[in-house]
Amino acid sequence: MKRFSWFNATALTLGFAFLYLPMVVLVIYSFNASRLVTVWAGFSTQWYAELFRDQEFLDAAWVTLRVAFFSSTIATVLGTMAAHVLIRTGRFRGRTLFSGMIYAPLVMPEVITGLSLLLLFIGIGLDRGVLTVVLAHTTFAMCYVSVVVSSRLATFDTALEEAALDLGATPFEAFRLVTLPIIAPAVISGWLLAFTLSLDDLVIASFTTGPGATTLPIKIFSAVRLGVSPQINALSTLLIVFVAIGVITASLVTKRAAVQRAREERAAETTS
Repeated sequence: MKRFSWFNATALTLGFAFLYLPMVVLVIYSFNASRLVTVWAGFSTQWYAELFRDQEFLDAAWVTLRVAFFSSTIATVLGTMAAHVLIRTGRFRGRTLFSGMIYAPLVMPEVITGLSLLLLFIGIGLDRGVLTVVLAHTTFAMCYVSVVVSSRLATFDTALEEAALDLGATPFEAFRLVTLPIIAPAVISGWLLAFTLSLDDLVIASFTTGPGATTLPIKIFSAVRLGVSPQINALSTLLIVFVAIGVITASLVTKRAAVQRAREERAAETTS
């Protein structure tokens, strides 16, 4: 077993500093009393108060949360179904094309994806708005969900499903009662990943958005072009806190589910 050397400690510290030090500085300066974001003038929460009075930012935040929730939910359902087909169906005609279409958004430049979706919506006469942004985010997020769920299904013991089928369960009941609870951590992880990607997206949303459907990344990008304001620091801090709470909650729920499942397995082994 390798010892934890000073070199490893230094490399780890520099790596974490590179990743998180800018966020720490941003959070600190969100409480700056000065309107100049680079000049510290004392502690103040006035920019949070002004942020909550800014109706444009509030509307953009509400649109972003709605888009992220609906797109990640739809992407999770479709991505889980696609992963189940790829892992459990085996070889079938068109499998290569199907898997290629599922994974294509992973390597496709966002500009190309956004432009193609824009041309599609124009071609079918669909007015750009919240619906088009949800459809666009679902398109590229479902492939990430499919990758996460596929990796879990690939190591899943199919004997459990076969036992449920032998006991009279239908294929859908076996999936709902046996497979889905076991792969639930992967499904939740896929949903969180899709939700985060939707919150962070700027390029695809800028192509597919319309009047009344401005998302937070677009709003922040437009505001930053005129200079960084303390309100943006406050908004970014709230987003960091929101994401951190979501990640911690999901980790705790997943860990509790894993512990409960391990207890049930040990109890089953003891009784048998």
